[in-house]
Amino acid sequence: MFRAFASLLLAAAVVLGQPVRAYANDLVVALTADVLGLDPADLNDNISQSATRLMFDGLYRLDHDMKLVPDLATSYEANEDATEFTFHLRKGVMFQDGTPFNAQAVKFSFDRAGNPANHLKRQSLFSMVAHTDVVDDYTVRVVLKYPFGAFVNDIAHPGAQIVSPKSVQQYGKDVARHPAGTGRYELVSWSADTLVMKKNPNYWAGAPKIDTITYRAIPEDGSRMAMLMAGEAQFIYPVPPQLVPTIAHDPRIVVFDKPSIFAVYVALNNMRKPFTDVRVRQALNYAVDKQAFIKVVYNGYADPMDSPEPALMDFYKKQGNYSYDPEKAKQLLAEAGYPSGFDDTLTGVNSTLPVRGMEFIQQQLGAVGIRLKVEELEAGVLTAKEFNVQKPSDATITMLYGGWSSSTGDADWALRPLLATSAFPPVLSNLAWYSNPIADKGIQDGLATTDPAKRAAAYATVQAQVWKDAPWIFLAVPHNLAAYAKGLTGAYVRPDAQFDLDPDATLN
Repeated sequence: MFRAFASLLLAAAVVLGQPVRAYANDLVVALTADVLGLDPADLNDNISQSATRLMFDGLYRLDHDMKLVPDLATSYEANEDATEFTFHLRKGVMFQDGTPFNAQAVKFSFDRAGNPANHLKRQSLFSMVAHTDVVDDYTVRVVLKYPFGAFVNDIAHPGAQIVSPKSVQQYGKDVARHPAGTGRYELVSWSADTLVMKKNPNYWAGAPKIDTITYRAIPEDGSRMAMLMAGEAQFIYPVPPQLVPTIAHDPRIVVFDKPSIFAVYVALNNMRKPFTDVRVRQALNYAVDKQAFIKVVYNGYADPMDSPEPALMDFYKKQGNYSYDPEKAKQLLAEAGYPSGFDDTLTGVNSTLPVRGMEFIQQQLGAVGIRLKVEELEAGVLTAKEFNVQKPSDATITMLYGGWSSSTGDADWALRPLLATSAFPPVLSNLAWYSNPIADKGIQDGLATTDPAKRAAAYATVQAQVWKDAPWIFLAVPHNLAAYAKGLTGAYVRPDAQFDLDPDATLN
């Protein structure tokens, strides 16, 4: 019914000749939820982080392809064992409150974000830091407690963006309402469902061409579509896969369709029968038709997983595929002692795409004798069930439909939080309760150096071992789908699912 409504809405707009209106130099972006904060070190959600990306800069950032590029740092050096990183800083940069950016500001930001006493959400990005030292006004050295070869990728995360010391000292806990970074845009106003930013005329790389950006929280898909068609918004995200055909042929609208780094999988509790047996875990991978999954759940806008990490991540290594082979699945189940299958529960969040995915998995596994109950939970309830544990025997979820996106762009954050023995909940997110000494050693070896060749070899070992062990049902990497008015250039969705703008973005 909803799809029919959206189609009728589009048809009406075309018949009436209603143009997609682009307000000159005033960009309206319609997103699914409110901005929750503007303190980079205290955010977990993508929408708020995408806003701070426009207001703040980090020492390094990640480009369209998740590759490292200098930002407030111009270069860095690291020692061989990846325990010291020295950054050379950009000169002549000012915070939006008029104070200068320098090494003292970097030390202040890193010390503040990494101090557990401050209870900031991104403290884990700095958990490996022993101390940050000012070498001179434009050189800073970070000394780590232990080798961590992914450190520069870590601080390219939006949670490591540099804040003005003056703003924190002046506003304290209210600094999220008074953000001051070095970024392209600065705050005008922020209410429950609307954030307005204006261009920073003193931006170090030159003032942006778009004067203002307004974020609007529009949770309902059809309402976002209507805003775009009426010219009330020039960029909307996300566009549900099933609604792409509704706008794909409209000459006034461009559909944004790019690969993401969001991996979707079913985590199998490797410490609970029947998933203690690798043959059962492999059988489930052969029992699911990944191409059909992509067609049914994502209308074709996804790619099959062919490794434990997505292709756009650093040190990705293609592993192949578990081809759709239900007969082989039945054979493996019989060899493992389950010739008639078994009963289990598949748990996930109660939103549209996950529910559709779980129902598809239920049908596919049913064909090989596995009888699943689908358990749909509200997000907060699901999170509590996942992480309110202290040891593996506390875990009550045996099959978890979920996904992961690594905003650092590095293999470490794509693998370690999900697959290292040290990452069992509640510490991190190894919700498969997977433990393998070869994988653990490879993860540690990948952090023990900054040498790209050595890191690549270590992570290749991890990916091969995990693929063989099949702690998950490897499903898909969905595309990021958005839509925008034809007169807008330079706006996009990053692979980590955050809205962003090129420095020279325009709106005509």
